[in-house]
Amino acid sequence: MANVTSIINLRALRQSCGDCGLNQLCLPASIGGHDLDRLDHVVRQRPALERGDILFHEGAGQPALFIVRAGSLKTYTTLAEGDVQILGFHLPGELVGLDGLSAAGHRCTAEVLERTIVCEVPFDSLAEVAARIPGLQQQLFRIMSREFSRELEHPVMMGRKQAISRLAIFLRSLSERLEGIGHDPHEITLSMSRQELANYLGLVIETISRLFSRMQTLGVLKVDRRTVRILDPAALAMLAEMADDESF
Repeated sequence: MANVTSIINLRALRQSCGDCGLNQLCLPASIGGHDLDRLDHVVRQRPALERGDILFHEGAGQPALFIVRAGSLKTYTTLAEGDVQILGFHLPGELVGLDGLSAAGHRCTAEVLERTIVCEVPFDSLAEVAARIPGLQQQLFRIMSREFSRELEHPVMMGRKQAISRLAIFLRSLSERLEGIGHDPHEITLSMSRQELANYLGLVIETISRLFSRMQTLGVLKVDRRTVRILDPAALAMLAEMADDESF
């Protein structure tokens, strides 16, 4: 009976993590009940966070890795003159806190954009458990590589002179990330404000509004407040790949 209960609980846990990086990070296909117990002592689900809550501050010691189970966050750094630069937006199934791997503390601040649930994994504990569970370390490296690759999108995007290309690249990336966790890739709910989006893209809020209007006129998108419906994915891709000397 104990084995049957263990199988049922494990199956339920896997299903509950369907949108979460823990589904790959903490639950390799070969994991058994004993290894699951080890992870249970390491992975901690935090109480739900609300918009404006701070997950961790820039410079905070004892860095940890966080996996977004539901909701979304933004990460940002404070510049010398006091201005804020948004570094990224993080969705369900994605990792937050990798900046603390090579430092004594986090190098950015993570702030909640909407009601959000995260799981916390202290770096020291994760390394210890990963060394004991076959396959977990390799999966961890793969997921970290994916996150680092995603972070490279920002400097590439900022290198584009065409403002519409920056926005198109961002929306295409969000669409691909949503598809990766089983959500509709053509319907995006923007949890960030237009001002936050403008900051991330290196634009002004008036330009963001103008670009959304232009994309609607072109039949690429339909925008209803925070909901963006992609009507023509191919056209969005063309805008994302448009050369700096092209016009639209």
